[in-house]
Amino acid sequence: MTGPEPKSAELIAADATIALPWQTVRDALADVRMYWLATTHPTGRPHVRPVLAVWADGLLYTTSTTAAQKGRNLAADPHCTVTARTDTMDIVLEGAAAKVTSHDTLRKVAEAYRAKYDWPVTVTDGGFDAPYGAPTAGPPPYQPFEITPATVFGFGTADEFAGRATRFAF
Repeated sequence: MTGPEPKSAELIAADATIALPWQTVRDALADVRMYWLATTHPTGRPHVRPVLAVWADGLLYTTSTTAAQKGRNLAADPHCTVTARTDTMDIVLEGAAAKVTSHDTLRKVAEAYRAKYDWPVTVTDGGFDAPYGAPTAGPPPYQPFEITPATVFGFGTADEFAGRATRFAF
């Protein structure tokens, strides 16, 4: 499940001569365990929380409850940023989130969560049910959101990617 390719890749580090390959950045983004989701609170201040997420068909998926602030923030303003740190690079994804309503997509995303996190989610009426969630998440149902990338940044941190920073536009 690789998804669409970026429309462009641009070097953004002064000393870099080779752009990071999209496939490498995409695979690192898909494989990382923990992410940070930044949304905008109605007061305008940033709201950042750790989240679990899965990559499928060119989109990043995460969950929230309707009672959680991040879920309320995304309902009011879908623009968000997701960051992740891997052993080889830091990644920043800027995009827009939308509630997942398609039963086929819900099933696909539930399977991805089960495979990646061993989280025993089941598809219910437009969301997920599970015997447990994050300690601060509250009880189910959990509403999946798909985040469509507008821009992804990869910042090389390991020797093999040192000094290489690339912006991918979608």
